[in-house]
Amino acid sequence: MQVKTARFVSSGPDLSVLTMDNRPEYAFIGRSNVGKSSLINMLCNQRKLAKTSSTPGKTKLINHFIVNESWYLVDLPGYGFARLSHTERERIDRMVRNYLLKRDQLMCVFVLIDSRLEPQKADMEFIDWLGENGVPFVIIFTKTDKEAMRQVNRNVKGFMQALSQNWEELPQYFLSSSETRAGREEILSFIEVTNSQFKIN
Repeated sequence: MQVKTARFVSSGPDLSVLTMDNRPEYAFIGRSNVGKSSLINMLCNQRKLAKTSSTPGKTKLINHFIVNESWYLVDLPGYGFARLSHTERERIDRMVRNYLLKRDQLMCVFVLIDSRLEPQKADMEFIDWLGENGVPFVIIFTKTDKEAMRQVNRNVKGFMQALSQNWEELPQYFLSSSETRAGREEILSFIEVTNSQFKIN
């Protein structure tokens, strides 16, 4: 897929104020500081489409970007915010889960995992929740340029082995880097293929 245009459309706290024109949507989510905004900018060939920050937890609303005027890229608030109050964490969690469970045009959730880390409890629990609720998802391992590829492959293998304790069939995954643009074509091709299968009642 060639990305010709990408622009911000809307931002909101719940389904009632989100754009509603029945185009397919692809949501991106991950733990705080996983490199989500950088990945979105890389996929869309823009440096400042999604705002990057050195402060984790910057995204607190559901942000919609329209790509090629045909599908939406959805930037979701992450999980694992250590610095937020309990009340704020609960609000964001309810907002995200409500979107994931009730958004009919949601085609897939891209769950971003830092390829440098051992399996994290928050990631495992969130992935299990997606599976339990039948939400379609794939995994994107980010920041693969930060380690030797041998170590990246070892970390990815360890993560998938940890998942296999609860999963009979393991989810699809991609390796990515916003710096080297690794994984970009594969992720966009996946979106292009699933777009062709889009149907909504």
